[in-house]
Amino acid sequence: MKIHKLCLYTSDIPRQYSFYKDLLGMEIICYEEDHFEIQCGFSILRFEYREQYEPTHFAFHIPDEQEQEALNWLQTIVPVLQYNDQYIIDFSNWNAKSVYFYDKDRNIVEFISRRNFRKPELGVFSAESVIGIAEIGLATRNIKEIFKPLNVEVDLHKYDGDYEHFCAIGEDSGLLIVVNSANKEWFPTNDQANPSDFVLNFEHEKRNFQLKFEKENLNISE
Repeated sequence: MKIHKLCLYTSDIPRQYSFYKDLLGMEIICYEEDHFEIQCGFSILRFEYREQYEPTHFAFHIPDEQEQEALNWLQTIVPVLQYNDQYIIDFSNWNAKSVYFYDKDRNIVEFISRRNFRKPELGVFSAESVIGIAEIGLATRNIKEIFKPLNVEVDLHKYDGDYEHFCAIGEDSGLLIVVNSANKEWFPTNDQANPSDFVLNFEHEKRNFQLKFEKENLNISE
């Protein structure tokens, strides 16, 4: 599953734009009054204006074994989130390590370094090191009902977890992080996981899909 484009929502376009462009130094490829788009390696991250929105979680791929370099870089820019007093979180069962921070909308943003995903071209880490979008969070009260169409229509499979609390759906290249909003919070902050609308364009097994999650309803089209 390769994520080509992710659209999220914000009530403050200028503030989010300044965060990603001026603080993180990411490449802006489109800016209008009601939206902007960021080139993130092979992916595009889009923010559209909406008066009401809910924060969510999403992740960027970074090169293999560059989590320490990413942490060093982030700590000069933004507060880095901790879990059990650790800045770098080791997901040994996923063969990955991650660093987390908030953007200006309190989206929980993750840099995830998967072993053997891609070697760094340079030792120095910057916004240009981002490889692409790795994950998007989806909060729901019925994980199984979300999984069913993804499995039947797209042939995505469970990567980790269960249908009661948390289920990662997809593969190393791209994941939907589905949590039960009734009994699971966002990691690593324990922020309330409320359903957050988004639009996702992705490729899987040489087929292109668009997934819309809006008002807790999932719609998939090719």
